[in-house]
Amino acid sequence: MKTRVAINGFGRIGRNAFRVAFDRDDIEIVAINDLTNNEMLAYLLKYDTNYGAYHHEVSFEEGCIVVDGKKVPVSAEKDPANLPWADRQVDVVIESTGLFVTAEKASAHIKAGAKKVVISAPAKDDETQTIVLGANEHDLESYQGDIISNASCTTNSLAAVMDILDQEYGIEKAMLTTVHSYTASQVLQDGPAKAMRESRAAAQNIVPSTTGAAIAVAKTVPSLLGKFDGMS
Repeated sequence: MKTRVAINGFGRIGRNAFRVAFDRDDIEIVAINDLTNNEMLAYLLKYDTNYGAYHHEVSFEEGCIVVDGKKVPVSAEKDPANLPWADRQVDVVIESTGLFVTAEKASAHIKAGAKKVVISAPAKDDETQTIVLGANEHDLESYQGDIISNASCTTNSLAAVMDILDQEYGIEKAMLTTVHSYTASQVLQDGPAKAMRESRAAAQNIVPSTTGAAIAVAKTVPSLLGKFDGMS
C-alpha cells in the first residue's frame, strides 16, 4: 500500500520533495497546498535553475497541477487546520512552509485529518523529536508522537559525522562554521533588512550569520548537548 503524502508549501524543499517522491512506487502525492497560483507552481516544478528541466510533462488545470497525466489537487489555504487532509486520507504531511515549526503549530495538520507530520526545518520547541537519517532514525521505533522535524540541510550534513566521531573518539567541545549558499530570504541588491548584515547583496558579500544547526545536531546526538556551537 502506498503512503499518501501531502505537501504544505511548494517552495524549494516542497518541489524537490515532489520530484523525488513522484518517481517512487511506495509514495503517492495526493495534495499540495500553496498560496501561489497553479500556473506558477507548474512552471517552477517543470523548470529549475539548479536541477534543470523536470523529465516529466507538467501542466496545470483549475484546482490541480498535472504531471504525466496524473492530476494532483492544489489548494491555497492559509490555515492548515482547514485543509482537506481527512477527505484525501493523508498519511504524512511534509510541512515545508517554514512557518509551522513547533508541535503546537504543526498539530493543525493532525486536526485536519493527517496521521503524521514531517517538518522540513529545525523545530523551534523542545517537544518535537528531531530525526536525521544516519544518526538517530532508530529513535522512531520508540517515538509515540505524530510530529517530527527533519532539521536542516546543515544538520543532515553534520549529524551523522558528529555521531561517529563522538562514538569513536569522544567530543569534549565542538564548533562548526557552515559556508552556506545564499537563500530566498536574502536580497540581491543592498536594501533594508532586519539586521545590517542581512541588508547586503547576497551574491557579492560574505555575510556572517547565526545557525540553528548546532542546536539541532545536539537534539539529534544528545551526548553533544552543551558542547556544540556554530556560525554561518
